[in-house]
Amino acid sequence: MLTYDLNGKSKYYTLYKHIREDILRGNLRAGEKLPGKRSLAEHLGVSVVTVQTAYEQLLAEGYIVSEERKGYFVAEVNVVKSDGSDFYEQTENKKRQYVMDLCSGRAPDSLFPFSVWAKLMRATLSEEGEHLLERVPADGDRSLKIAIAKYLYRNRGVKVNSRYIIIGAGAEYLYGVIVQLLGRDKPYAIENPGYGRIRTAYTLNGAQCVCIPVTEKGADINGVLKSGACALHISPAHQYPTGAVMPADMRARVLKWANDSGAYVIEDDYDSEFRLFGKPLQPILGLNAERVIYLNTFSKTLAPSMRLGYMVLPPELYEKYEALYAQSASVVPLFEQKTLAAMLDGGYFERHVSRLRNYYRFVREKLLEKINALPFRKKVIETGGGLHITLYLPDFTDGEIRRWAEERGINLKCVSDYLTEPCKGYGGIAVINYSGVKIEDLEKVRV
Repeated sequence: MLTYDLNGKSKYYTLYKHIREDILRGNLRAGEKLPGKRSLAEHLGVSVVTVQTAYEQLLAEGYIVSEERKGYFVAEVNVVKSDGSDFYEQTENKKRQYVMDLCSGRAPDSLFPFSVWAKLMRATLSEEGEHLLERVPADGDRSLKIAIAKYLYRNRGVKVNSRYIIIGAGAEYLYGVIVQLLGRDKPYAIENPGYGRIRTAYTLNGAQCVCIPVTEKGADINGVLKSGACALHISPAHQYPTGAVMPADMRARVLKWANDSGAYVIEDDYDSEFRLFGKPLQPILGLNAERVIYLNTFSKTLAPSMRLGYMVLPPELYEKYEALYAQSASVVPLFEQKTLAAMLDGGYFERHVSRLRNYYRFVREKLLEKINALPFRKKVIETGGGLHITLYLPDFTDGEIRRWAEERGINLKCVSDYLTEPCKGYGGIAVINYSGVKIEDLEKVRV
């Protein structure tokens, strides 16, 4: 049993660091099973949530893997050498050895519009001058808020008042703001399986989460009704990692729950720009702006390093936001906000997204050719949206899928890797996230 001193300020982070260090130094070997969450929590005298959050962080960073109904196991990770070599450098070297990475959410560098961004930055510097040094209100620069409101109307058919838009340093920062507005006295319902950093962000901000199973129609409404949650965090247009799309009848039931209980729907529209066939689905925001918090970022369309996102608050919550953050300043530099506003207003952003869609349509087509050539039973599950599909392999366990991919230089995860709590029915499903795939890498992969 693992024994650590967890007297630090953050018990979960201290536990995470101890386990990570033991993995990197080889004290915990690849394939070794970690203690169950409850047994380790009891042994260390901490809560199950503390152990769960530490495991989630290790899972997200690739130090451990999870297998359905079996638990957590140490992943293959380079250990610290006796000569003192930096383990971060070694991890990067290992990462670069993959022929194809189906876990990365970052678009290839060659797709970033460097020339357009540089031109707009120069124009912004010339036109705004010393104004760029001024303090920016907490909710963001007015010109960017107006530009986003116009963009939402042009591309999503949703009319929003730009006043209620909040600019923030990425999605995780905005999750923290939501907790400040809604409080910590009631749980937040999140999708299971789902993107692990959502739960981590809420937990770090003092909120409790309750997991809701995901069906082919999105979050299970029966679980939502029983949750007692103050908010439901969902991605109705394209759930990650299952790819489920929430149909109209389920959206109506979710909104009825929010109206009846006084709760809010947090609509995470993380990859709405990438519906590769047909028009983007209408956001739930367009159905009820009083109970929906709409959230999106520019991480997938531009670059994760920009740390720039936004959310649209219901009027009632915006008034509360103003009261709480009246003395604060925006956490996003004005220079970047002004440049992005110019990109949106000038039509550059839409042309860039159109180029990305064309690129990803081609990548998807080539990937499907590779998948169709696989010499065993398989079923592709996709809904036409987003930059990932799922692949059901009925004759493989999750561990076998990962090993098969590893042998061919492919980095991928299974749906079960995104489970926050154990749940049946997700075995044998690989997540094919092709947002970071380069065309030249596809030619190197052998099936």
